[in-house]
Amino acid sequence: MIRDYKRKPDKLDKDARKAEIRRLRAMLVNQQQAIREAKLPVIVLLEGWDCAGKGNLVNELISEMDPRFYSVKNFDRVPESAERYPFLKKFFDVLPENGKFLFMDTGWMEDVVGKYLRREIPREEYRRRVKSCNILERQLRDNGYVLVKLFLHISKEEQLERITALRENRDTQWRVSGDDFWQQQEYERFLKTYDEFMEATAKTTPWHILDGEGRKKALYDGLVAITDTVQKAIEAGRYEGTPTDKKFPLLGHPSQKDADLTAAIDPAEYKKELKKLQNKLARLHNQIYRKKIPVVICYEGWDAAGKGGNIRRLAYPLDPRGFDVIPIASPTPGELARHFLWRFWTKLPRSGHVAIFDRTWYGRVMVERIEGFCSENDWKRAYGEINEFEKELTDWGTVVLKFWIHIDPDTQLERFEARQNTPEKQWKITDEDWRNREKWPQYEQAVEDMLQKTSTKYAPWYIIESVDKRYARIKALKIVTDALEKAVEENVVRGMKSKWADKKDKSETKEKKESD
Repeated sequence: MIRDYKRKPDKLDKDARKAEIRRLRAMLVNQQQAIREAKLPVIVLLEGWDCAGKGNLVNELISEMDPRFYSVKNFDRVPESAERYPFLKKFFDVLPENGKFLFMDTGWMEDVVGKYLRREIPREEYRRRVKSCNILERQLRDNGYVLVKLFLHISKEEQLERITALRENRDTQWRVSGDDFWQQQEYERFLKTYDEFMEATAKTTPWHILDGEGRKKALYDGLVAITDTVQKAIEAGRYEGTPTDKKFPLLGHPSQKDADLTAAIDPAEYKKELKKLQNKLARLHNQIYRKKIPVVICYEGWDAAGKGGNIRRLAYPLDPRGFDVIPIASPTPGELARHFLWRFWTKLPRSGHVAIFDRTWYGRVMVERIEGFCSENDWKRAYGEINEFEKELTDWGTVVLKFWIHIDPDTQLERFEARQNTPEKQWKITDEDWRNREKWPQYEQAVEDMLQKTSTKYAPWYIIESVDKRYARIKALKIVTDALEKAVEENVVRGMKSKWADKKDKSETKEKKESD
């Protein structure tokens, strides 16, 4: 990759290059219209050295494009200690709609490499994030995104010259930071790690190295890389990936067949347990906030199973400043025009907060599967994509709990009729509920597939029997309080180990200095 990169002699003279740049810019403008018609979202990721001219290159690339159909995003360098969300969230947040371009002035490469070389994340976490980048790129490709990855390269000597020139000009001094000087001093380490990262992430999408020491040449090469990639995508049509064969740590349970729908609780015992568990949950909420443990609780279930009442009892003891209940309805046009997980990535809780989803990303493998709102490839591939999504959350430290609120067809019919015959509850019953009921066997199979293929060690499913709604509320509260209590205890243990490791590292460093 860049360690072996050598500048190539120019094949075009100055006038010929100018003409080619004009031609390629015109081609890119025409491609804007073509990708809108083909509903292809395009991401141009521009990485590279500090002071290599990334901002200037982005400006030159978009100069003739229609600004209504592209966006440019730049990511500030945020210390790992100040991050409040999972690593990939900020990159999912900015995904473009179908038919639009996104230009990223640095992205996941700089974020991973920079934090690793600043020793904000250890080697193990660095490697994990490299794998996450590969997953992100593969998921984007499989969901129809066109990705172009550019790296703007300059030598150590050239970088120093540019830093010096910027510093000596009063009008540009502000553009040089301590990070620029530090990278210049650590050029060889950056070179090695950039190269390692690019080698590890070239499988799904190749990297294009641009010679940043000749700005017009870099512009020309960048335009060639973008227009060639986009043209191939337009001619091939929207790419649709196939299900991954990746193995996940599946539990093989639970199953609807094992649920005990006769489970019930005495009303007096219910009141006693409810108060005790809600008080415990309130205490735990304070602890997870203080320890910055994020929590995601997912509710799925049969229509009229009692999800709303269950959520109300769970939310009641929580501090309203530290949680959100997120009802999920049919996707909006803007949501449909992006990766199906986009609308969930954008609603994740920050560290120390709780998000309760009333219906979730599992709609992909249930209603969208059964109603034909996505292709068979899409919903079959979604099992793996969802498992990867939830693994990313739990690797960040999120507690992920998933409840299937379960009843039988007779109970559902009884509740439907009660709603239909009670004026103040009629809003809860719709024609769609009755239509879905007719497809009970299809949904039952889809639910069973979902439970078996996405109940993992890190994000297990729990069946909550809800013929007796009181029993269901107590069971869900017990699972949540037990999980949060465990997370708090594990957080304390990790903190003790981390302090011990830091103390040991400082001691070994001191001993080494004394011996030297």
